Amino acid sequence: MDKRKRRILEASGLAAAGAAMGIAYGGVTKYFVDLAMNRELPRHGAGTERHLGGGAGRGNTWRDLAAAADKLRNSGCVTVEITGHDGTRLVGHWQPCGHGRRVIIAMHGWRSSWANDFGPVADFWRRNGCSVLYAEQRGQGRSGGDYMGFGLMERFDCLAWARWVNRTLTARLPVYLAGVSMGASTVLLAAGLKLPENVRGILADSGYTSPDAIWRHVARRNLHVSYSVHRAAIHAMCRRRIHVGVDADTCPKALARGTVPVLFVHGTDDHFVPVEMTYENYKACRAPKRLLIVPGAEHGMSYLVNRAEYEKTVLDFWRSFDFPLKGT
Repeated sequence: MDKRKRRILEASGLAAAGAAMGIAYGGVTKYFVDLAMNRELPRHGAGTERHLGGGAGRGNTWRDLAAAADKLRNSGCVTVEITGHDGTRLVGHWQPCGHGRRVIIAMHGWRSSWANDFGPVADFWRRNGCSVLYAEQRGQGRSGGDYMGFGLMERFDCLAWARWVNRTLTARLPVYLAGVSMGASTVLLAAGLKLPENVRGILADSGYTSPDAIWRHVARRNLHVSYSVHRAAIHAMCRRRIHVGVDADTCPKALARGTVPVLFVHGTDDHFVPVEMTYENYKACRAPKRLLIVPGAEHGMSYLVNRAEYEKTVLDFWRSFDFPLKGT
């Protein structure tokens, strides 16, 4: 074989190898973004949250969670619909409380549901005079949207639901935004918005600092993928899907702007969202704030691990901030 033919073959081989690497790179990036954002799980994605460390509890705890979810799901909530700021259909489940003293707008987590995430705490809320709007997050459940926005889009849905509450109720009651996991970061990002005056507080359980930060953590610690290599492409895909960059805002920045009091909750044994992220959010918050760290609690399991301390802390938070509003 002459030198010219050898060089052509070598160049062709390098080009083919480069193309294969590009396909592999693009495939990994797309799978990661599909897994994070798509309504439908990508192929081989079943059981993902539990694999990544987001699953909570074992044995009897799983059965307790399932029973609590079924109880809430069958408790007679009224299904309601509104339209989000971008035209997306949003579905919620309204559970009014007779002679209610406050309203909670509850935002569930990533690839979860309103009944699963709030089933355990629903009775505590009901016993203490809370009417609750259990939202179904966009891109999940019966709400519209093809993609989840990791709080960047959902924060505006919190504002839309707060306005719905104020239009629906004749009495102007104190309103609290509550969230677990992605729902927690959703309500923390909402802290940076101009919220209605009667939004008195935020309850955030197991929230991350930003989509970019949690994606980096999950890629490195759970999926064993180099996030830095794929970061630029991941950000570009995110912008194409929800028209907002992954780094458009962070919880610490929103909390530095916000004035609404915040109760931060996190378990020390959380392997999905590290507890250090709540410490970072807490440090950045300039509004009145409280912190409850629960030893031994996994992701979103603080209420089940130490129910007494959790309830005491929340009741104290309400007593501090849901005082009667002017004109009521």
